[in-house]
Amino acid sequence: MLPIGRFTHFISENHLFTPADRVLATVSGGMDSVLLAHLLKAAGYQFGVAHCNFQLRGDEANADQAFVKNLADELAVPFHDINFDTTQYAAERKISIQMAARELRYQWFSQISQHFGYDVIALAHHQNDAIETILLNLTRGTGIAGMHGILSKNGHIVRPLLFLKRDEIDNIIRKNDIPYREDSSNASAKYARNKIRLEVIPKLKELNPALEETFERNLQHFSELEMLLQKRLDELRKTLFISKGDDIYINIDTLKKLQPQKLLLYGLLQDYDFNESTVEDIISSLDKHSGRVFTSPAYTLVLDRKDLILSPKQDEPLPVTIEPGNHEVHFGNYRLGILHDDSPLIIRDNPMAASVDADLLIYPLTLRSWQQSDYFYPLGMKTKKKLSDFFIGFKVPLNGKKQVPLLINGNGDMIWVGGYRPDNRYKVSAKTKKVTIFELTKL
Repeated sequence: MLPIGRFTHFISENHLFTPADRVLATVSGGMDSVLLAHLLKAAGYQFGVAHCNFQLRGDEANADQAFVKNLADELAVPFHDINFDTTQYAAERKISIQMAARELRYQWFSQISQHFGYDVIALAHHQNDAIETILLNLTRGTGIAGMHGILSKNGHIVRPLLFLKRDEIDNIIRKNDIPYREDSSNASAKYARNKIRLEVIPKLKELNPALEETFERNLQHFSELEMLLQKRLDELRKTLFISKGDDIYINIDTLKKLQPQKLLLYGLLQDYDFNESTVEDIISSLDKHSGRVFTSPAYTLVLDRKDLILSPKQDEPLPVTIEPGNHEVHFGNYRLGILHDDSPLIIRDNPMAASVDADLLIYPLTLRSWQQSDYFYPLGMKTKKKLSDFFIGFKVPLNGKKQVPLLINGNGDMIWVGGYRPDNRYKVSAKTKKVTIFELTKL
């Protein structure tokens, strides 16, 4: 007899799906996934079967595919299958076969689910899979999130068999005489997960025969710990993260007072893909001079004078050449309009525009980013000033320096620090006959 009552109770208790939902059951043909399909049918759920042939085991894989199709026909449910060239996919992306297979199947499951209107994707993981995942995570290094093992629900992914142990599944399959396919690769210790299953867990069970029950309690404790940590992180984000446009400012003095500092900062930055070693580097730099830059795949974190500034990665804008006939050019997130006027018009109190003496311009002009040696003569001053010092005076954050448009004359002089101040050497004077007006617009 199938454990239908326990099955439906686990689904209901963990809010995995409802009788009205359509379930996509992922079935390899192995014992676990075949039992999942039979339980879904016996419990009266609406479901379809999805099978991936990764073309890694020749005739054996093709036989698995045919078996699962026959199972779907026997259960009178929709069947979806696909053949992958897993080896080629792995080679093209320079990843392992296991990672390639994982990426391919999850991408396809999602596509099938959306195309055919399935509400959830059901995987056949059980309690022993959760134990293997924890041990694997511990071996590779993990935080609290890696200690809860496999979640029963994660978005649209559900795992309705997590109430069962492997031995229980073996007994159910045997007592109900349910046919299934045996994957020969499961018996090989070549892969890390298999090595844990075949060699490590049996030794642990010699020390603790009730290993599954112990881990089940531990999983609950770790899950509750993660909830507690997540609540603390949510509270910190509300007080620590100050949004200014696309940037997030994190006060350094407040950050120094956090305890435990490394755990909390790693949790705060994890969503931005900063790894543990980078977080350690950030912490060791908090008492040092500003200017350090830390990067993740999509973000930049700059150690400024009082804050850490977290920003989406922006490429440094490429230099733009301006010819005499140009009326508009683009630089990064700015549009520069250019107007030639015969009257000596002076623009005041608008940092986004500058009027300069047209006769002093040497074309082609250049619009570019800040460089370390840059200097200019700020309007109203007769002495030069390093642009880096000028930026400090205006509290331009370190991550913003490269985004400021600088208008450069053909002789190398700076004409205008866009958005801030023109150069005194190019101001409109009583001798000016023609004026060129430059106006920046933020896109």
